[in-house]
Amino acid sequence: MDRSYLPVAAAAAVALVLVCCSGLCRGERLGARECEDLGFTGLALCSDCNALSEFVKDQELVEDCHKCCTEDSDDSISKLTFSGAIIEVCMRKLVFYPEVVGFLEEDKDDFPYVETRYSYGSPPKLIMLDNKGEQKETIRIDNWKREHIRQFLKEKVKPVKLDS
Repeated sequence: MDRSYLPVAAAAAVALVLVCCSGLCRGERLGARECEDLGFTGLALCSDCNALSEFVKDQELVEDCHKCCTEDSDDSISKLTFSGAIIEVCMRKLVFYPEVVGFLEEDKDDFPYVETRYSYGSPPKLIMLDNKGEQKETIRIDNWKREHIRQFLKEKVKPVKLDS
């Protein structure tokens, strides 16, 4: 019996294991818990990650978004929008986020459909709401600039007009 193929087969098996361990086999996707820890719920469309890259110049954050997003389908709505938002932050930690403070103090009044919620220990995040006021997505905004928060809310939050 010729066993000369065994070293080649062993090398191929080792290469396959290394490729899979490097993340290439799983498409660099993170689990739901990992995404939530990073501030993504996994409900964002991957095209939203591209839009995020225009607002935030943190390449690692954009890569994390792509690891947690849902692929856009041809029949999906081109832009996912929400009816309202909550900015949640720990009042004690606000001092570490001057851009968020600037938005809350100077810009928030321009967005009547955005509430502020103070929650002990919470990092700054946007909680995006549907037309029933239910939470649909959570996005961490620790590293966002004030103007990026403004622009994101202008593009992504379209309040529902109630008929009188």
